[in-house]
Amino acid sequence: MDDTYTHGHHESVLRSHRWRTVENSAAYLLAHLDPGMHVLDVGCGPGTITLDLANRVAPGTVIGVDNSPEIIAVAEQARVAALCDNVGFAIGDTYALDFDDEHFDVVHAHQVMQHLTDPVAALTEIRRVLTPDGLLAIRDQDLSAQAIAPFDARLRRWTELHREVYARNSAEPNAGRYLLNWVRRAGFSDITLSSSTWTFADTETRAWWGTLWADRCLHSSFAEQAVAYGLSDQTELKGLADAWREWSVQPDACIFCVHGEVLARR
Repeated sequence: MDDTYTHGHHESVLRSHRWRTVENSAAYLLAHLDPGMHVLDVGCGPGTITLDLANRVAPGTVIGVDNSPEIIAVAEQARVAALCDNVGFAIGDTYALDFDDEHFDVVHAHQVMQHLTDPVAALTEIRRVLTPDGLLAIRDQDLSAQAIAPFDARLRRWTELHREVYARNSAEPNAGRYLLNWVRRAGFSDITLSSSTWTFADTETRAWWGTLWADRCLHSSFAEQAVAYGLSDQTELKGLADAWREWSVQPDACIFCVHGEVLARR
């Protein structure tokens, strides 16, 4: 599939991705992880969730795949630094996974489906590599359900611009609300849908979230695509970055980032 990753791998993007752990981004899966399991982490990014999964299923193994050679190199550096020997990283295509049928006990994907032009095809391929009783675990954002306060016109425009860029990429920024539909269409059963949020509302986390999004408004692939598609310009993007920085220092500012999440059996 000719998918375009909306965010890219600028340092400001990796700053948020490296923060992710099983506890803050896959807590719905925790109770289902057991030592000795073999796990595939699809769209693993810089590998922080992957490495955390490996610690929880050891002596089982975890493989992280991503379609970016650049980001797989970053993940491999993290693996070496963590001295983790039950993890492997590889370049991989979600639509054509390079593994035998019925190979993994668990396949995990965090904020992957939102970027795919055909999530049902990807989920069908994921189902192929799961064992007969294997578990799918996917979690994705729902951008339109995100709650921000105070919410001024520039932050409203930031949300609109995101939807416009995703649309040009034939992707779905509200993927969290469609996971149930996609998983059913891919042939899974015993499906459980839940939701959870990231909340940034204290001085430290507000500053971190607001600053990284200010940087992403100026330097990430999202910014490059917004300009290239004729949806925005540098003046507007600077205004959006300013809005995030101003938001981040307001004592009553908060944001709830809403996610849908699904557990399902093959």
